[in-house]
Amino acid sequence: MTNTNTADDAAAEPRAGAGSAAPATAAQRLEIGVQSLTVPEPLAEAETILLKSGVALPVIGLVLMLAAWWSASDTPYVADQIPMLISGGLVGLGLLLVGVGLFLRYSLTRLFRFWLARVIVEQQTQNERVLAALDGIETAIRESRLGR
Repeated sequence: MTNTNTADDAAAEPRAGAGSAAPATAAQRLEIGVQSLTVPEPLAEAETILLKSGVALPVIGLVLMLAAWWSASDTPYVADQIPMLISGGLVGLGLLLVGVGLFLRYSLTRLFRFWLARVIVEQQTQNERVLAALDGIETAIRESRLGR
């Protein structure tokens, strides 16, 4: 693939020639940009707390829904049952949904983090094998040329 001179490259060349320390190529600018990136470390404590709340909130939501059903089942009047079911049932359902969402989000994050680390390690191993094979091929070609 050839490197075409874009407008950004053309604009960078005069600056580099003017005595400034600006990089002349896009690759150099990319390297400097990547080095200057700062990614904040995720707080492991916050993730653990949110994962635990993702387990606790659905349990609390189920308890609220059962309490609402229990208290509504004791009254024979529908007018008394509806507020109990709304206050306990809908709040419980909301807590249940928020808790399941938190649990899924942080569980999947851990799973994907592990999966990505495993893929990286496997890719590095595969790259090392390919390089070793290419070194062997290169050595064989050199030896066959010298042997002629």
